[in-house]
Amino acid sequence: MPAPRVVSVVAASPAARAGIEAGDELVSVEGRVPRDVIEYRFLVDEADPRLRLRRGDRELEVVVAKEAGAALGAEVSSAVFDRVRTCDNHCEFCFIYQLPKGMRRSLYLKDDDYRLSFLYGNFTTLTRFTELDLERVVTERLSPLFVSIHSTDPELRARMLRNPRGATSLRWLRALIDAGIEVHGQVVVCPGVNDGDALETTMAGILDRFPELATVALVPLGLSRFSNEPAMRPHSRAEAEAVLETVGEWQEIALTLLGRRLVFAADEYYLMARRPFPTAEEYEGFPQHENGVGMARALEAAFGGDTACAQGVRPGFFSWVDGAPQAGYRAPRLGDGAEVPGPDPRSGSVTVITGVFGAQVLSPVLRPYLESGLPGGGRLRLLPVDNHFFGGTIAVTGLLTGADVAAALEHQPAEGRLLLPDVCLSGGVFLDGMALSELPRPVEVVATDGRSLARALGIGGAPLATPVPVSLAAR
Repeated sequence: MPAPRVVSVVAASPAARAGIEAGDELVSVEGRVPRDVIEYRFLVDEADPRLRLRRGDRELEVVVAKEAGAALGAEVSSAVFDRVRTCDNHCEFCFIYQLPKGMRRSLYLKDDDYRLSFLYGNFTTLTRFTELDLERVVTERLSPLFVSIHSTDPELRARMLRNPRGATSLRWLRALIDAGIEVHGQVVVCPGVNDGDALETTMAGILDRFPELATVALVPLGLSRFSNEPAMRPHSRAEAEAVLETVGEWQEIALTLLGRRLVFAADEYYLMARRPFPTAEEYEGFPQHENGVGMARALEAAFGGDTACAQGVRPGFFSWVDGAPQAGYRAPRLGDGAEVPGPDPRSGSVTVITGVFGAQVLSPVLRPYLESGLPGGGRLRLLPVDNHFFGGTIAVTGLLTGADVAAALEHQPAEGRLLLPDVCLSGGVFLDGMALSELPRPVEVVATDGRSLARALGIGGAPLATPVPVSLAAR
């Protein structure tokens, strides 16, 4: 693997004063070749670290004058310097296998690396975890981690992962918990495979063997039109309702035994079952917000002015490492060269672009303004965009492509503002590689949280006159 490269240096930082420049390759720190940005951080955290750099065809050594614990001020190009530990499972529900050809290469990388779990919240199955990995996690306190459980039945888990190590790798989960590492789990529920009685067995197994887990999220199988797995099929409404019933029952058991709910259902289940979301308090701080658990309720609360609720992508465990590259949840939604035209001054009307599920969430939240207009007198519309690119059951806003958004905009009025949530973008481009400037109409990109949406609409995040329940019961 090539040496990590310095991609930016903070002005007036110790790195800048030492003469480190963007483009320098990091050869070693204190004579050691760091394996990843975590080890890099520990090494440069010391006072006056000595770095060997490669600049063009020559190597140079610099000593960075700084106190122990002070930030170096240099961001490097990758999180893992040696080699990303790729996934050797072959899960039939894996979304990467459901991607069409010709997309960005990075989208096809299957990682099962505990370091990326710690840095960015990626879920790992632990099938490639080792004793040395456990020693490092415990010694360096790499916490929290995120683990894909799927089933606590060894035979079923191995079958779902298509990997015999799936039957035994949860022993590492027990070891991590015993060492005091905070772990969040998830179960991808596949209809006819690990739902029903199998899901009950999994929940019983979690409560029996891993009650110290911080949280467990039940998320539905995502199925695109490119899936070639005949056993994979969408949830029916009745199956979604059954999952929610299971969650409710096990939450009650966990509350009695542990004093907390432990297990939560992804927002998609409530949409599929046409049931109201739990209250904000029932999400217990939204610990799996970025896994689609409680996003709708958090957006509603933030839109009404409650700044205590989760608001989109949050810093935390994936941003504490000084110098870690912006990737995963920290990836910049807008790149430096992204063109974001300003609002159209010719009309006060505003159209909010969103996915099908996003429209179902936003419709009740925005109902007073959809019916009566915005405070400034303009008309408000929602534009749900069907995901023809992926097809299948894919209806979340974050998987919209430029082609589908462009097609939807072709039929919109020529005047008025168009608001696009930034969750559709990474570095200013959509999943299919289309840039913002290629859309047929200029759009305004808005951060994907309720507070930002309220401000963009001129509402200012003030509490709604009448609280609106996020529910599809009336639809």
